[in-house]
Amino acid sequence: MSVDPEHPIVYQPSREAIEGSRLADYLRWLARREGGREFAVDDYAALHRWSIDEPDSFWSSLWDYFGFIGDRGAGAVLDTLEMPGARWFTGARFNFAENLLREAIEGDAGRRAVTALSEAREPITLTYGELYRQVGAFEAFLRSVGVQAGDRVAGVVAHTHEPIVALLACASLGAIWSSASPDFGVSGIVDRFAQIEPRVLVTVDGYRYGGKSFDRLDRIAALRERIPSLEHVVVTDNTGAAQPLPDDRGMTPWSVALADHDGTPPSFERGAFDRPVYILFSSGTTGVPKCIVHGAGGALIQHVKEQVLHGDLKRDDVFFYFTTCGWMMWNWHVSGLFAGAELITYDGNPAYPDLDALWAMAAARGVTHFGTSAKWIGACRNAGLTPGTAHDLAALRVIFSTGSPLLDADYDWVYEQVKAEVLLGSISGGTDIVSCFVGCCPTLPVRRGEIQCRLLGVAAAAFNEAGDAVLDECGELVCTQPIPSMPVAFWSDPDGARYRAAYFERFPGVWAHGDFISFSSTSGGAVIHGRSDATLNVGGVRIGTAEIYRQIEPMPEIADCLVAAQSTGEDDRIVMLVVPAAGYAVDDALRDAIRRRLREQASPRHVPKVIVGVEALPYTRSGKKVEVAVARLLNGREVEQSSAIANPESLAAIAEHPALRRS
Repeated sequence: MSVDPEHPIVYQPSREAIEGSRLADYLRWLARREGGREFAVDDYAALHRWSIDEPDSFWSSLWDYFGFIGDRGAGAVLDTLEMPGARWFTGARFNFAENLLREAIEGDAGRRAVTALSEAREPITLTYGELYRQVGAFEAFLRSVGVQAGDRVAGVVAHTHEPIVALLACASLGAIWSSASPDFGVSGIVDRFAQIEPRVLVTVDGYRYGGKSFDRLDRIAALRERIPSLEHVVVTDNTGAAQPLPDDRGMTPWSVALADHDGTPPSFERGAFDRPVYILFSSGTTGVPKCIVHGAGGALIQHVKEQVLHGDLKRDDVFFYFTTCGWMMWNWHVSGLFAGAELITYDGNPAYPDLDALWAMAAARGVTHFGTSAKWIGACRNAGLTPGTAHDLAALRVIFSTGSPLLDADYDWVYEQVKAEVLLGSISGGTDIVSCFVGCCPTLPVRRGEIQCRLLGVAAAAFNEAGDAVLDECGELVCTQPIPSMPVAFWSDPDGARYRAAYFERFPGVWAHGDFISFSSTSGGAVIHGRSDATLNVGGVRIGTAEIYRQIEPMPEIADCLVAAQSTGEDDRIVMLVVPAAGYAVDDALRDAIRRRLREQASPRHVPKVIVGVEALPYTRSGKKVEVAVARLLNGREVEQSSAIANPESLAAIAEHPALRRS
């Protein structure tokens, strides 16, 4: 076992855990099948090489091992290695919803499928049979108002059971689902949905967050006026108050839509493997959001591979992910139904009434897989929480973390204060592929500050400026071969020009993702260094923003920070915005401490020229720092789409700060 002083092992899975994992079971299955392949359970590198060298064999094996429902057909598993343009399982006939509801079809329909928790409503639990019944009813409703295969249905919805039903109903008939969370402003919703011209809108009457209620019925008229394609609106009772709706033939309560068609089974109309299933959107912080179309089969086979083989999700597991319906992790979470697991959803503030609430929920509900953001884990650490002693987390086996790089200090906190025997799965990918490039593995050790591995079937690499793959140094995250969940297309991009420009211009024929990453030559693990489009370039040296955050965010005086480059005419200077922790101020003493820490722990080039205190930093509605928009502001450029930002007032305050003016 290699020893890396920078990334020491903080968790080593037991032999029992390794042999009992779904990945080990897959390896045994590979060895048994006709013409089988034998891989040692402790040689992940060999397995990964095979998955890249023989993609047809690898992805074909996943279809068979997981037992996807559908007709494989006689077409190629992968018709070309060229990107863009590669197609998967070209002869297959497949239905996304049929596969996610297979527990109701061929398993135990009485098993719990979804438990929806909310600040506003009492818990709601659906069995797989009840979920199947509601999907059939809502599909029949959609057909009754004219929705056909290929039509779009949009949702301004909370993370409850209703959007899961709506997505599966759309997928069953071949319509395309797209969603946003109800905290989006009207302009942010219109920027997204007006582009794709939905026929039906599913929306909430309101929501509750942090103990406060927010009405959303008053927005429906504005949305209908500004999205002229809308023909019908379905309203869910998300407040538990059963608010009366306007007497409008084009508006139906969710409960009525289901009741009127109860007993109608889902149709599960099968289509091509790459038939569109949902449209996701880029953040929209520097322009109108891109409409990213994802195919049903590609998204699902990727999700199941990641959740089952890499995340060790099993049929008896309880899978929670804190997300909103405007973040790709919602789509990812829903796919957990394929494994037959119980999904736990939560609509509300994860810190209400305090940060301990979700840990208490995990203990009470027997959560085995707990998903959250790196930012939330950092907040728990800063708050001094000790979930492992405060709660019985015996069932917990896996913690998923994404959204931003997980700090070294957060690895320490999880293993010291949450649970020593848990797989801390830092995963990284994006909306663009609605899945991951790098992530966790139940047969490998976890190293402090390092993502465990490239995922199976993913030819991820770090490219230097010349386009050469490098190890042990920072480079652009690229993918040199197709993966099934790459977008089918961008909406309204008939010749594919915008799609090619987004990913394939930097290195022709190679997907460039926009992150800085380094891969270890010894462990095979990875470190994300931040977005490459938010690169700090000082004196000709490129610095990833995460390199600075790793050193500064663990400081007890600091609640949050953001860095961006500002041009001064001759060179860039690093500007740091700091939100001080309670009881602290951004004074000369703290500035000196920040500079000293960066000089000693990173390098003199990492030291900011300007450090200012602010009340808040801008975040997207999926919880990501808006570095690019801040950089635009600092360099005198307009931020066009502030509706994508959860707290746009923070940008206004930054723009007006006297210490941040260009000199």
